[in-house]
Amino acid sequence: QVQLVESGGGLVQPGGSLRLSCTASGFHLKDYYIGWFRVPNQVPNINREGIACITPTGASTFYTDSVKGRFTIIRDNEKNTVHLQMEGLRPEDTALYFCATRQFRCHRDDREYDYWGRGTQVTVSG
Repeated sequence: QVQLVESGGGLVQPGGSLRLSCTASGFHLKDYYIGWFRVPNQVPNINREGIACITPTGASTFYTDSVKGRFTIIRDNEKNTVHLQMEGLRPEDTALYFCATRQFRCHRDDREYDYWGRGTQVTVSG
């Protein structure tokens, strides 16, 4: 069964750090571009915001402006896992975070992605 599972979310104070993980089962993540997306809570009917993406070999990464310099996307193909290391967290980073796969190049639009996990909640509050 093909499955993506996100983990590592939680409650953290402003300025704190979290490391999210996206682990696959039933297929090999190394064959895919992996994107991280987020949806702020209590905001209905909006697309998931693309915040980071990594190529299959990990040679290239892409970030949206709001997280550049604070978030790092890393992949460990041997463990079939992609991480999102988040530093300097801000209250506006509070959201449900998802990972997703795409076969051909990174893309900002969440509609271009195929497999999705159920998300992990990140709450930044002091």
